Formats: sequence, structure tokens, C-alpha cells
Amino acid sequence: MLLVILGISESSKVAIGIFIFHLTSLVILCGSSFYYLFTNGFEVLILNFKNPIEGNITTALFFGFAAAMLGISGFESSANYVEEQKTGVFPKTLRNMWILVTVFNPLLAFLALTIIPISEIDLHEETLLSFMGNEAAGNWLFYLISIDAVLVLSGAVLTSFVGVGGLVERMALDRILPHFLLKKNKRNSSYMIFLTFFILCCSILFITRGDLEALAGVYTIAFLIVMILFGIGNLLLKINRAKLPRPERVGWFALFLAIAGVLTALIGNVLLNPPFLLIFLEYLIPTILVVGFMLYRIPLFKGVLRFLDYLTPDKRKGFKKINGLIKKEIRRIQSQKFVFFTNHDDVSILNKVLLYITKNENTRNLKIVAVIDEGEKLAPNLEKDIEVLDRVYPEIVIEFVKEKGQFRPEKIKELSKRWNIPINFMFVGSPSKDSHHSLEEMGDVRLII
Repeated sequence: MLLVILGISESSKVAIGIFIFHLTSLVILCGSSFYYLFTNGFEVLILNFKNPIEGNITTALFFGFAAAMLGISGFESSANYVEEQKTGVFPKTLRNMWILVTVFNPLLAFLALTIIPISEIDLHEETLLSFMGNEAAGNWLFYLISIDAVLVLSGAVLTSFVGVGGLVERMALDRILPHFLLKKNKRNSSYMIFLTFFILCCSILFITRGDLEALAGVYTIAFLIVMILFGIGNLLLKINRAKLPRPERVGWFALFLAIAGVLTALIGNVLLNPPFLLIFLEYLIPTILVVGFMLYRIPLFKGVLRFLDYLTPDKRKGFKKINGLIKKEIRRIQSQKFVFFTNHDDVSILNKVLLYITKNENTRNLKIVAVIDEGEKLAPNLEKDIEVLDRVYPEIVIEFVKEKGQFRPEKIKELSKRWNIPINFMFVGSPSKDSHHSLEEMGDVRLII
């Protein structure tokens, strides 16, 4: 928390250093375990496989699959940096992670069974790899794996703070979370976000009383739900944004298989530890309530005004003041201007834009902007269509602006600064394959159709 508040983020050189140290530690551990296996024989492995299974083999495989799914933790972090990566890098990061997970996870599980009896695995499950290193090669490997664990988890914690900072800042900018979270210090760090996240982390530590199994259980449920939501998001992109150009695509079968696999793991983990689901819900429900309030605060404020009017139709002094404050807040929220860029005179698209604004955004001000380059002409019916829509939607103040220049990321930034409208309150239609600029090049501009 202190690092990110001071404005220190992650270093690629430090990350590479930790990664190389981690990889080296795992290779040494695997090599030492193989040496131990061939010098001491397969007796422990044979005894472990003779160990009676609780229930039947199908049940054991189901719960084993569910527990092992936590081993893919880390894939979700790659999405935090997708906008900062060069074209083609993102699939390579996923491929590299997949290869490492495919090699090391089953190999370490197998080697643990060759060295340590299952009864001892249960006793040392929280520090299994370091205990395994101690059994295979002695104290030095125990400490090496312990140091590696500290470094990797420290990097993971810093990654979580950086990731949460970006996510919450974007949600607050989009008015899905409270605006006070956007407060910044002199180092341009959103310290309120990091303080809030730190308090949440500490609270879950107190609620679980520091029990690593409970902490891991809550984390597992949250992580698996995030992975399912990635799949659902991809599904929605396929249905609602089929024509949106994108460098990577996945087939329907692979997508449904991925969602089904992670959903199976989630069900297995919930069945293994039902109390952990309750702890997770203790955090999920308040979050949903906060987001719900932010999304529907105008109807809620209007409901409060009606209730106050019912209670005190004579407008007593105290209630009159509250009434005035609520109305002032409604005006403040609705005064935020939004921008939609278009050069086409398709009235159906413009109508969809206004329907979206009416249903999803707490605003009553919309600028429709046509950026016209030299030699270009304005679409013939665009102004007339906007005049018609202005009469159809009297609750929205529509302003039509003709802007000279080229529609580029630089133009978007210029207009944002000139009009004092954040870029995340600017919308575009889905760019075509022939578009000179991809959506990610336009920064925080939002896709509305």
C-alpha cells in the first residue's frame, strides 16, 4: 500500500528477476526430488497410491480437479496490463503461463507423492513445497523455497494493488463507484483507493482470524468467479459486438468448455468448504449495494423526494433544506456532459445512442460531434435527424457540433481538454475494419454501439 501511494509501481526488471529466481527454485526442487526418488526408491509413492480413497474414484477426481484449479491463479493478472502491451504480446504471455503451469503443477504434485506420505502432506499443506525441499535435499532447499515464496507473494500483492487501482479508478470515472475514490496526492497516486483496499484486506484477515485455509478458500471462490466472468464477457462480445475488429478470437466450443470447466471447479470448492462462500458473500453483497446505489441514485433520490413530500406537504424548514440539497445533487449529477462522435446520418444509430443514454447514464446533456476533414462534407440528413431526435427526447439537451480536423486520438484529447469533459464520457460507434485507428488507440473513449 505504501509503495503504490508513494507512486512506485511495478518494475519489469524486478519482475523478470523474481521470475528467473522462482523458475530456478522450482527446477532445483524438481531435480532434488527426482534424485531423492531414484536413491530412495518408490516405496512412498506405492504406499500413497494404496491409501484408501474417501468415497469413490469419481468423487475424488472431481474434488481434486476443483482444488487444483487454484493452480492457474495468475492468468487473471495478465489482463491488467493488456493495454500497456504491444500488439501480439498478450497471447504470448498466456501461452508462456500455460506451458509453465502444465509442466510444473502436475509434476510437483506427483513428486510430493513420491517423497511425502499423505498423512504428512495433510500436516504440512500450508508449507508443502518448502517441507518437500527439506525432505529431498535438506535445510538449504527449505530456506531457498521459503525465500522464493516470500518474493513471489510480495510481487503478487503489489500486482493486486496496481490492478485494483486501475480497475476501481476506471469504475469511479464511469460513475459506478463513489467519486471520492479518485482523490490523488502530489505523486498522482489514487491514495483513497489503496487505503480502502488495504482496509478490506485487513478486515478479511480479522474475519478469518488469519486461518490460511479460510483465506485461500475465499480467494479461490473470488478468483474462479472472475475467470467465469472473463468467459461470459467474451460471450457477450461475440453476441453484441460480433463485427468489432479484434486481434484474438476464440471458438464457441472452446469458450463454453472453459466456462464449464471453471464453473465445475467453483461448485467443487463451494461443496468442499460452504462456510467460505458465506464470507465471500459478506463482501460481495455490500459491493453490489454500493454499485447499485451509484447506478440508480437518481431514481432513489427522486423516491426520497416523493417520500418527503408525502411526510411534510407543508415543507417544514428542516425537510425543505434536505429537499433542496437532494435536488441540488440531482442537478449536479445530471449536468455532466457526454459526447458522441458521428459522421453518418443513420437515424436508427442516433436513436440507439439516445436510448442508451436515457437508460444507462445519469445525464441530460449530450453533444453530438461531427469531425470533418478538409474536402469532406457533412452527411446530408444528419442535422435534420438530430433536430427530430431533439424533439423526441425533450428530457435530453442535445447540442450538435461541427468540428474541423481529422478524427484522431489527438483530436479526442484536444476536445476533452477544451470542453473539460473526461474522455471516458465520450462515445463512438463500433470502428470498422477500414478504420485508421483501433479502439485501444483512442484511449478511454467508450464503445456505445
